Amino acid sequence: MDIAIVVLALLLVLLVVAVLYAWRWVRMRRQGGVSVALRWQPDKQRSGWHLGIGRYQGEEFVWYRVWSLRIAPDRAFRRDDLQIADRREPIGTESYAVPSGSTVLRCESGQQEAIEIAMGPGALTGFLSWLESAPPGHRVPRAS
Repeated sequence: MDIAIVVLALLLVLLVVAVLYAWRWVRMRRQGGVSVALRWQPDKQRSGWHLGIGRYQGEEFVWYRVWSLRIAPDRAFRRDDLQIADRREPIGTESYAVPSGSTVLRCESGQQEAIEIAMGPGALTGFLSWLESAPPGHRVPRAS
């Protein structure tokens, strides 16, 4: 009887965590988030892709990891500090780790290491538009 209660409690906790993840994902998508895969330190051999939601917050593109209950963004990139160094299609098994129809952008930032961002066609168009549109008085290099 005691083991049954422990197992039931554990299943209830797992269900609550699953519901929290699903609720967070839906809420962020409804608030303008786009599906984005991110890979930091892409030059390292064991560097893998991490799925998440990207959102635009003024001058920053913030990224929230899918499997995290963290409230704050996991990564933030300033528009005036981010430059696209290369663009390519996913290679080999990468196509299974990134959103469907993705293009991979290698981005460099003055403050952080190089990263790769993979996003689908609609999200890519929005990202490039956001990156190239700077407020008056700011000069941002062309993204495409």
